Amino acid sequence: MKIRVKICGITRVEDAVTAADAGVDAIGLVFFSGSRRCVSIEQAQKIVHALPPFVSAVGLFVNADATEVNQVLNTVPLDILQFHGDETPAFCRQFARPFMKAIRVKSREDIQAAAEHFPDARALLFDAYVHGQFGGTGQCFDWQMLPENLPCAWVLSGGLNEGNIKEALAASGAAAVDISSGAESSAGIKDAIKIRALMRAIRAQENTENRF
Repeated sequence: MKIRVKICGITRVEDAVTAADAGVDAIGLVFFSGSRRCVSIEQAQKIVHALPPFVSAVGLFVNADATEVNQVLNTVPLDILQFHGDETPAFCRQFARPFMKAIRVKSREDIQAAAEHFPDARALLFDAYVHGQFGGTGQCFDWQMLPENLPCAWVLSGGLNEGNIKEALAASGAAAVDISSGAESSAGIKDAIKIRALMRAIRAQENTENRF
C-alpha cells in the first residue's frame, strides 16, 4: 500500500520543487499569521505555480473568517483546505473544496468524537496537543490511542522525522502522513537531505510485512 506524504509549512519555491521531486503527494501552505511558517498570497502563488501536475496544494487556516479564506481561494489555486483551529463542520464545508480537519489529540475520545462530528471531511489529521499551539510543534502523541478501524480517512502528524517515521507507521498503520518540522533546517526552511531521507524511509516501510 502506498503511503501518502504531505510536507507542510513550505515557504520557498525551491523547497516545494525539492519535495515534489522527492515524490511527495502534497505540499502545505500556512495562512496563519501566528505561525513562523506563514506565507503571503504572493509567496503562495509562486509556490503553487512551480508545482508539477498531480502534486496537491493544501492551504492551512486557523480560526480564519470566511472572508479571509475566500480571499486566498480567489487568488491561489488550492486543491484542499486544512483547518487547524476550532472550526465547526458547517464552517469547513462552506467553501466547495475538499477539506481536512486537524484534531489535537489528548485522548482516544477526541479521535472518536472527531470522526462523528466531521463525517464529510476528506480526512482527519491527528496531531499532538500542545497547550496554546495549533501545530508545527515537533511533538508526538501516543500512537497507541489510534483505533484500528476508524470509519474515515485519516492522516498522522505530530513530531514525525527520519528517526521515528518507521516506528510511527508500524505502530499506527497510517496510510498518510503530514510532516513539517521533521523536514526542516529551521522553521519554514526545508532541508532537502531530510526530505529525501524521510521519503526513503517511508518507501522502505511500504514494503514491510507488518503493516495493517
